Formats: sequence, C-alpha cells, structure tokens
Amino acid sequence: CVILDVQAACQDATVTQELLKEGFHRDLLVKVELGVVEEDAAGCTVAARTRLPAGIYVDPYELASLQQHNLTKAVLIPDVIDVEAPEYLATDLLVLLYMEPDPRCSRCFRAALPVHGRYHRPAEESEEALVVLKSPEVLVCCCDNRLRRECWKPAEAEAPCSGKTNGPCQWYSVTHKPTYEESILQVPVGLRQHSSLVCVLTLLATVLCSSLILAAVCKYGHFS
Repeated sequence: CVILDVQAACQDATVTQELLKEGFHRDLLVKVELGVVEEDAAGCTVAARTRLPAGIYVDPYELASLQQHNLTKAVLIPDVIDVEAPEYLATDLLVLLYMEPDPRCSRCFRAALPVHGRYHRPAEESEEALVVLKSPEVLVCCCDNRLRRECWKPAEAEAPCSGKTNGPCQWYSVTHKPTYEESILQVPVGLRQHSSLVCVLTLLATVLCSSLILAAVCKYGHFS
C-alpha cells in the first residue's frame, strides 16, 4: 500500500515545447503540467532547463530588455554570447527559463523566450538546415518548503530560486514525459552552386555603393 501511495503521489509531469513564428527569429514556448503533487509545489518556483545547440542562440541584450519589463526571466550559461558567430564557430548554450503559473490551470506553468537561428555553411542540395532541440529538464526550487524526497531528486543548478533570494538554493529535478521528444528548427541556408553568383553580386553592390558615396562626397563635401 505504501508503494502504491508513493507512485500515486509521484506522478510524472507533462512538458510541451513549441517553436513559434518562421525563419531565423522565433519564440520558444514551454509548457509544464505537474502531476498530482501540486500541493507540495505550492509557493515554489518552476523552471525549464534546456540546452540550445550551436545553431540557435538567445540574444542577451534582448533578454535583458525583456527582463526589465518583466516579460520573461531566464539565466544564460555562459552569459557572454557572440551573436554574430555562425553555427560552425558557436557553442551550445544552457538556459534556465523561469516559468509563470497559468491562470487557467492550477498545476500548469508556461514561459516564452525569443531565440534566433545562426547562419550555417552553404549546403549541396537542401535549402534548409535542421537544428534539433531536446526536451527540457523540469526543475523545482522551494527555499522555504520541504519536498517529497521519494518524488524529486536534487539537481545541480547554480541560479537563484526566485527574485526574492540573491544566492543559489537547492533545485530538484522532476520526472516528466515530453509530449514530443524534440523540436526541430528549420533554418534557411544557401546553396554552394550559388557561391560565385553571390560573390559577383556582392562585389557589384559594394562598388556601386562606394561610387555613390564618393560622388556625394565630391559634390557636397567642403575641402579646405
């Protein structure tokens, strides 16, 4: 009977991850529905920890602006990101995305984060590169509450539990079943056979623009 009670109290959470919009600039929407242990999570913070592959990144300046307006809250590891680097020179990014309670569901949480695709190397045939996002890990942090030890296991997360505490506190990992195991971002890429044409057009555009600037300087510039 005790085993059955523990299994009932430790029902898995459900995670849904979606990529909204099209092209290079997308919104990552994460939804979490806890199991029957929502009583234990009352007053706790729920977060989704996901690893973004090299082909996708979060703009730290955009994130800082959103956080100033209380539109989202996340921790980036590392916090210094080269937003200009192409996919083949970039590294993975770890994101801890804090989630907000869903007013339509007492045990549901959700959060959205703007993400951007990086430029990839030109391809031989396909005009799209696929970037795979694994299902995130669900974390719960309760600085003042005690959790069921048989349900949640401690997780390593060097981040504050909420805005109320400055230092890191103990996070716990929640067993969950993703609605989809992974999400796929389709990033437009160029074709190798178009390289010569692109180089020629770029050179012509550069020469034309430079000539127009030089002509404007000669016509309207003041030389002593």
